[in-house]
Amino acid sequence: MVLLDALGQRWALRVLWELRAKRLSFRSLRTACGEISPTVLNVRLRHLRDLGLVALHEEGYGLTREGEALGQHFMALDAWANDWAKARGSAGD
Repeated sequence: MVLLDALGQRWALRVLWELRAKRLSFRSLRTACGEISPTVLNVRLRHLRDLGLVALHEEGYGLTREGEALGQHFMALDAWANDWAKARGSAGD
């Protein structure tokens, strides 16, 4: 439940999504997230770091090993959601 609560916070999933491919500086991450407020981004990053999903490196923020593993589950969920959406669309709903 702790993880679901954390991921349910506004912008948390977006931050993780933007860090999936590479490390980003605070400014670059903020831009990638559509100009999220700096205060909210700081809070989300602090929480994700406390959970061990994100770490700060010399090159910027990036996913930890645990964050990358979680990302793989997101990718599987994304694939499922795409299949589900296609099936729903073909059913005429």
